[in-house]
Amino acid sequence: MSRRPRAQAAGSGRRLLVDLTPLRASRDVRALVAGQAGSVLGSQMTAVAVPYEVYRLTGSSFAVGLVSLSVLGPLLLGSLVGGAVVDVVDRRRLLVVLQTTMAVLAAGLALNEASGPSLWPLFVGPALIGGLSTFEDSGLGAVIPSLVRPSQVPAVNAVFQALFQFGLVAGPAIAGLLVAGAGTRWVFGIDAASFALAAVATLGIAAPAPVGGGPPPGLGSIAAGFRFLRGRQSLQGALLIDLNATVLGLPRALFPALAATVFGGGPATLGLLYAAPGVGALGGALASGWVTRVERQGRAVIIAVVVWGLAITGFGCGPPLGVALVLLAVAGWADVVSAVFRSSIIQLGVPDELRGRLTGLQTAVVTGGPRLGDLEAGAVAAGLGDLGSVVSGGIGCVLGAVLLARLRPGFRAQTRPVPSDDPTPQATAPL
Repeated sequence: MSRRPRAQAAGSGRRLLVDLTPLRASRDVRALVAGQAGSVLGSQMTAVAVPYEVYRLTGSSFAVGLVSLSVLGPLLLGSLVGGAVVDVVDRRRLLVVLQTTMAVLAAGLALNEASGPSLWPLFVGPALIGGLSTFEDSGLGAVIPSLVRPSQVPAVNAVFQALFQFGLVAGPAIAGLLVAGAGTRWVFGIDAASFALAAVATLGIAAPAPVGGGPPPGLGSIAAGFRFLRGRQSLQGALLIDLNATVLGLPRALFPALAATVFGGGPATLGLLYAAPGVGALGGALASGWVTRVERQGRAVIIAVVVWGLAITGFGCGPPLGVALVLLAVAGWADVVSAVFRSSIIQLGVPDELRGRLTGLQTAVVTGGPRLGDLEAGAVAAGLGDLGSVVSGGIGCVLGAVLLARLRPGFRAQTRPVPSDDPTPQATAPL
């Protein structure tokens, strides 16, 4: 092979891999990413340790389910109220306070384990940390556009998606080893340390306060964020299409039943089903170098959601386990592509003084949609069976994406960041 084809192949490989240009160009981005890397890993470790410890203390799966349910309210409240607060305060200082508070709460969980565990901290601590984490997500989403050029925002979002997906894959594995060897108190202790390190890293960024400041946080401030969506089809589409995908096309509540009845396996098979979407999403995030070159962002989201729905539909047809895992991985890949572009559309289509509230609304959709999806999947399965629920949800997801593309042409035609005062953004090229 000549040198030129080799150089061309190497260049193509670099363009495919996640774009690290923002990290090389911005010390602030490097600091934020470094802090979040440990924090995400620690949080995913705790997400395994808490249900394990609750079940060990109670022997009740119902109690484990209650822990998950207890987090839902704080998650939604933290995202909506947090977004309103983010728009009126120094965002860097707010992130530091949130991360420090979460470090203290995680340290409290570690102390509870070391002193002979009580059950109630395992309900209260994760609920508070969950609410603060969505508060933090609103702050991070509002800060990112102030650290890089608009053209680099998709690349930064892809880097954060890679961090999150790595945490989803590696965190549970590390937690399992630590719980088996050293105990849950070490998992909570590491989580506390990771939040503390994130706070130190955040101190190193230069994130400005909101331009002009927003109104005092409250119901009126939150309502103003909803009113901003009127007539802005690109923003409406970015939120609605995610709800469509997670409510109709996310059958994770059925994985335990499918692992036992369709695939004839046990806990190991169940673990593979849960891990497969994360593996696909991690691969998609690591191979996301192409996202900064995509102009038709709205169309990219629609295609990604259609791919997600088709992959879930194929999974619901009950293929052999190997094929099923590949289909779930494809769904995970499509999800991360959709997430990168949806986040970029919202972050760049909103003025700075409203960015926290709209990012908070997006966080509420991202956290609440999957839980509604669990309810939908279980309810439909009661009538159509487990596979019938998966297939109908996948088909509904595809049809919903196509319908949304038709009803929201401004979203379908979204091609680049547009002025925030343009209620009906127009594309520069036809669909």
